Formats: sequence, C-alpha cells, structure tokens
Amino acid sequence: MQSRRIACAMWIIGLLGVPGAAWAQSPTAGATGGSSARQTLPAPEILPRTIPIFPLQDVMLFPNLPRPLHIFEPRYRAMVADALKGDRIIGMVLLRPGYEADYEGRPPVYPIGCAGVITDVEQLPDGRYAILLRGLVKFRVISEDRSRAYRLARVEAMPEMPADKDGTALRKQRARLEILLTASSPPGSEPPPPELSDEDLVNGLAQYLPIDPIDRQDLLEQGGVLSRSQALIDLLEKRAAPRR
Repeated sequence: MQSRRIACAMWIIGLLGVPGAAWAQSPTAGATGGSSARQTLPAPEILPRTIPIFPLQDVMLFPNLPRPLHIFEPRYRAMVADALKGDRIIGMVLLRPGYEADYEGRPPVYPIGCAGVITDVEQLPDGRYAILLRGLVKFRVISEDRSRAYRLARVEAMPEMPADKDGTALRKQRARLEILLTASSPPGSEPPPPELSDEDLVNGLAQYLPIDPIDRQDLLEQGGVLSRSQALIDLLEKRAAPRR
C-alpha cells in the first residue's frame, strides 16, 4: 500500500511539474545506512497527546500521502533523532504570514496540521536527515510545550470519517477534477492511474498542487475529503476562468 501511494504521488508530482520528483521517489538516494519503518503503522485515530511539530512556510502534509523532507536545522535534526527513538511521529504545521520576524524562535502557526509517521530515513554524513513521512491524521494544536529546542505541542486528533453516502458524490467530483486536470495539463499527460483511490487523488492534489499556502491550509481544514474535493474544483475552475 505504501509503495502504491508513493507511485501515485509520483504521478501527481510528474503531472504538475513539482520540483523534487526524484527526491520523492528515493529520499535516501546517494547516501548509505538508510532504514525503513517495518513495524505496524499506528492507526490514524491513535495519536499521542504530545507530538513534535515541524513548522514550514509552504510545505504541508495530508492524510495517507507520502512527503519527502530534508532536515538540516540542528533543532529539527534533534527532533528527528528523538522521534526515531520512539513512535516516529511528527506533526507538520504551516507558519502564519509574518513568521520571518521570529523564525529562529517560535513564530505563530495555524492550529490545524497533519501528523505523519517516518517510514524511511537516511542520516547523511554531515548529520542532516532525508526522511519520508506518511500522513496519518489531522490534528488541532491545543498548547505548546517549551521543554525542548524544537517545538512540541499538545494536540487532539481530528480523524476524517467519510460517510457511505459520500462515495457516490466523490466519484462524481473525481470525474470533474479529471476534466479540469486534463484541460490544464501538457498535451500527452497521463490520466490518473486506475489504482489511485478517490481519497488519495484529492489529498494528493491538495498536497502537491502549486497553490498559495493559505489556500492549501484551507483545503486541509475542510471537514473531509468530499468538501476538500469541492474546494479543489472551485480553485481549479477559478484558475481556468478567462480573465476579464
């Protein structure tokens, strides 16, 4: 299942021309001593009350999707090292605008993020890490723990539980998404692979589409995949509309 999701993410990255496709395919390429998480992955609804959070200005994580990351700051190297000693869980959150003034400290972040588990890791000779994080579940930040150099937060999980009736509506929305993707993609682009589920297509586009970070945050904060799919359609239709 993990390899299928990586392949699906690779299709999305290739289709959209997102930089870093090779990195996404092999986060440990060019290094030695890598390892993979062979243990059973935690259930999405089982999230520790306190997790490390990794704030970035334009990179986000969505449920079930793989996200390659290059960890180079000393405080976040320590975060990865500590995570590898435990449950391998890291939460990703988006920095709020204006973060530059206090980047080295603890600038404000949006309260809704997505937790992921490290499934592959490589420690490079200079101490940096190349990791592959797989999205588990959305969470809400309740408060922060300032006991470490990196950021820790008390969180509550926000599992997305689609209703049975959502399936039919989501399939219809997928058809519309594919039409919009075809219209905006280079000639000869491959259609979505048949093994790509509706949920992974929606979350993959939400994670990798080149859109404004605030729009991406809005997609993450949607109540579920169905509303996220509709929000994506609205974004793509707005892009496709002729300017007056």
